[in-house]
Amino acid sequence: MLPLGTKAPDFRLPDPSGKLVALADFKHAPALLVIFMCNHCPYVKHVRDGLAKLARDYHARGVAVVGINANDAANYPADSPAKMAEEAAAAGYTFPYLYDETQAVAKAYRAACTPDLYLFDKDQCLVYRGQFDASRPGNGIPVTGKDLRAALDAVLAGQPVPPNQKPSIGCNIKWKPGNEPEYF
Repeated sequence: MLPLGTKAPDFRLPDPSGKLVALADFKHAPALLVIFMCNHCPYVKHVRDGLAKLARDYHARGVAVVGINANDAANYPADSPAKMAEEAAAAGYTFPYLYDETQAVAKAYRAACTPDLYLFDKDQCLVYRGQFDASRPGNGIPVTGKDLRAALDAVLAGQPVPPNQKPSIGCNIKWKPGNEPEYF
């Protein structure tokens, strides 16, 4: 896992329309949430509405949110940029949903699954890398975003985020053949 305190690795990625979005675009945000996600993963689908709501709720407080899909779209066509645009519209995502075709950004963040959540403070230092909440497909626990919301609230209040963070659980990122990261 990317160690707490790490500066946000740089990125400059396109959204499905080709518009480039970069880390520098968020330099004035009081917090930045980077979500490695995709369209077809049942774990992402499970929290989809919660992610959309969280982004809307915290946008008013200046929080920047960006989704990144690093899956191999050649072998997983449901994760293609065209399908990403459809998913963003259907889910009501109000944040940029970017495509990491080379998978270099996912590797820089040491992303492993979808969803994989990284919260950075105003200095773009990592303060949280954990689960959205304890809800999982089929476990009956409501999707609330409780863990991530607590971390966001702490950052916005200038308080430390508790270091006891439960890792996110989901589908493995679909790496291109021969492109699997060394950290596995």
